[in-house]
Amino acid sequence: MEEWKQLVRDTVNTPEKLAAVFDVDVEEMRRIHKEFPIRINPYYLSLIEKPGDPIWKQVVPDTRELISTGVEDPLHEEDDSEVPNVTHRYPDRALFYVNYMCPIYCRFCTRKRKVGDPHSISENNIETGLAYIQSHPEIRDVIISGGDPLMLTDKKIEMIVGGLRAIEHLEIIRIGSRVPVTLPQRITPELCTILKRYHPFYINTHFNHPREITPETEKACGMLADAGIPLGNQTVLLKGVNDDPAVMVELMKALLRIRVKPYYIYQADLVVGTDHFRTAVKTGLDIVASLRGHISGLGVPHYVIDAPGGGGKIALMPDPVVAFDDDEIQLRNYEGNVYNYPSTPFFDEDW
Repeated sequence: MEEWKQLVRDTVNTPEKLAAVFDVDVEEMRRIHKEFPIRINPYYLSLIEKPGDPIWKQVVPDTRELISTGVEDPLHEEDDSEVPNVTHRYPDRALFYVNYMCPIYCRFCTRKRKVGDPHSISENNIETGLAYIQSHPEIRDVIISGGDPLMLTDKKIEMIVGGLRAIEHLEIIRIGSRVPVTLPQRITPELCTILKRYHPFYINTHFNHPREITPETEKACGMLADAGIPLGNQTVLLKGVNDDPAVMVELMKALLRIRVKPYYIYQADLVVGTDHFRTAVKTGLDIVASLRGHISGLGVPHYVIDAPGGGGKIALMPDPVVAFDDDEIQLRNYEGNVYNYPSTPFFDEDW
């Protein structure tokens, strides 16, 4: 049996199994598990150093999940889905959901309402999704999502990616996956050989903390990069996990070292039972400000809020403009110093 399949087989997925590893209240875990199941594979479990640390908080249930603030579908993905597993919000892009299983179940997951059902997307759903994308020539970019698409077999992944690449108007294929972070053993030479057949092909992954970058994840990301696949990272800003400028600077530098481009920092979505993860928006702005000037622009991601109600991603950034008129603009740099720049050219082009 392949190593990654054995890790999946040995997953901690019940309150009783979790209690065999950590000193947790089984009855309390059962109550939370009924609302959103537990799933932690042995590799990711091994990264936990102590209860309450940044890895623990991402995967071990917390009683605050039972507080009913938030909504099940904060981004209104269902409203933008003409077929069950395609969200078509932006004119030229679509999300294509192909499964709802993951190597771990993140306690802050935006799709808690769906994740955990291995039978929720059928072969017929996949065919319907491909047909929808085929029938909409304005779609030039598809993000394969879930769940985690890389939890599927190589054969199924190739069927889906090959089906997309056969659509003439489709230019770009992307996969959104935490597998390189949470189950790096799944990235095999065979999988990389399949994916490299379908360029232009991109993967956006999801590191949230520097301790998730290990020799195993570095190897996995290196294999994908060597296959010519550009890698981007989408970090979620999480209270008690990475809401510290020093942690974020360390994470972004480490990502660049393993050939992963920091892409987004997401403000946590308004998902039911996740309010204890959300920070103040000012925290995110302060973190972005702390990155500028202290790490190259290559390592500074966009800080975004995915607007509730299906408004899409809206970028936020610290405002460097001190004053602006017809003559000049005053700008504040990362050190707080103010500089003047003329607002218009010195000479009219018609001279």
